[in-house]
This record gives sequence, structure tokens and C-alpha cells, in this order.
Amino acid sequence: METDKGLAVKAEAENGRTYTRVTAERLRQLVHGLGGPGDRWLVLQRIPDLPDVFAQVWHESGGDYRLEHRLGADGLFGTDLPDAGRVADLLTGWARQEPGWDAGVGWTPVELGPEEEVPEPPREALEVVEELVRQRLHCGYDTRAELVEAAEDHLVGSAWEPLTRAQARQLVDRLWLARIAEQRTWEGVTDPERLTRAFRALDAGGITARENFSCCRGCGLSEMGAERPEARGFVFFHQQGTESAAAGGGLSLYYGGFDGSADTTAAVGREVVAALHAAGLSTTWDGSPDRAITVEPLDWRKRLVG
Repeated sequence: METDKGLAVKAEAENGRTYTRVTAERLRQLVHGLGGPGDRWLVLQRIPDLPDVFAQVWHESGGDYRLEHRLGADGLFGTDLPDAGRVADLLTGWARQEPGWDAGVGWTPVELGPEEEVPEPPREALEVVEELVRQRLHCGYDTRAELVEAAEDHLVGSAWEPLTRAQARQLVDRLWLARIAEQRTWEGVTDPERLTRAFRALDAGGITARENFSCCRGCGLSEMGAERPEARGFVFFHQQGTESAAAGGGLSLYYGGFDGSADTTAAVGREVVAALHAAGLSTTWDGSPDRAITVEPLDWRKRLVG
């Protein structure tokens, strides 16, 4: 699948960079750039991420390209190819889910080893962790890996034995897939997508705009200056605000100017409100630089990426 925003995949490189909805042209550039120290592999996942569905390539200068892909229970398959262009074409076909994208290549199965047996956790403990994972899934910003880590850590220090990594992954994958099935019934643009549009417009216009930023208002304000100090101003909402919006409430936005003046803060607030209205959202704000801007009403249906 591909839109004007790029391919419906997220690419992660060995150098730590990620590329969400990478374009076909950029994907080709990334493949051609592989080979040097710290930049030898690239892993692609779908958007939304699906358990055990991925494509990956490894290349070290002077050698072939090792290309592998997995489609769930069907297994992992690999091939060695000498040409970066051919690898890029195959990865693009995989990303677009083109019929027969893998034809004409000699794929061989890759041994995955025996499947691990995962004992069922106590029901009470499982219910506690499920509640956490469901809440964070509804917020919509976590990756599967982040949710697994949160599920694994949640019972530490409690009366129950913490979930193992395998138990946490099994739980997260089950709830993740259920959420994806639910979001496939959603039609049209959602309010979180409208919010993202507004924030991108503000960011492009010189106002640093961050979603789900930091844990609370105080931490967000203290950390914002390091985000983009050359900007005229900023706006953000924090993780507690996301949880409130996901639970059915409004969303409080905090904003300001980096010069600290009330006039600049009020001016930034007006720009934020205008961008939100242009994106199709409603706000409550009295114009005071001392008051947060509230986005309401808000139907929080955040599509997962992973």
C-alpha cells in the first residue's frame, strides 16, 4: 500500500534512525547506502505493525545483500542477492503488498528453532496487566516493543510474579491484534489525525509542536527548550493528557514563547487555535496566556503504528 505520504511501512536502521511511511525513493536510497560500520541493516514492518510480519536486509561492503522476509506462521525465508537495486525493488513490492512481489527469486527457509512453550500467568495477575495494556493501546502512541516492556515490568514489586518476556509478548500481541481489527472498522479521518495535521502545520511554521510529550506539564515545560530552541514558540500535550483524552475527556494543550513574554505566549496560543480549527477541531480558550487550550469535544480513535 502507498499513499501520498509514502509506503505503509516503518523502517528501522542499524544507526538508530527510523523512517515512518518512508517513500519508495527514500527506501531505495537507504538500501544503496548500506554497508558501512553501524549502517549494515534495515528492518521494515507494516503500518500497523503485525506480529511476525517483517522484511529485513543485511549488507556489508564487498559482500552480497542478505534479504529475508516473514509472514507469520508461514515461516522465515531468505535469499542472497548481489544487486542493491533488485533488493530495493523487492522491498518496495513487499511494502506495497504487490501480488507476486517475491517471484523470480530463489528463497530458502530459515530455521527458527522450536516454538517456546509459554505457561499461562495467574488470571488475577493477567487481568491487572491487561488493564494497563488496553489503556495504553487506546492512547495509541506505544509500539509493540514498548508495550511488551511495560507489561513485563508492571507487576514488579507486587504480590504477583512479574510476567516473563514471552508471556508479556503473547498478551500484547493478542490485545494489539484485537485493537487493529477494531480500527479497521473506523472510516474517514479521526480526531487524533486532525490533531497531528495541526501539529505538523505548526511545527513547519516555527512553533515546536509535540504530541504525548513527557509525563506531565512541569516536565514538558522543562524539557521543551531542548527540542528546538530556534523556534518562535511551542505547544504540547503530555502523557497524562493523552490518557484523559483516550478515556473520553478533552485534551489540554500547553504553549508559550521561548522569550517568556505574555504577549508572545498569547500570540502562540492564537496560532495554535487557528491551526486546530483549520484541521476541523473545536477548542475552548479564553485568550489568556495563563490558561491552557482545551480541545473538545474529542473522539479519541488513534490508529496504531507500532
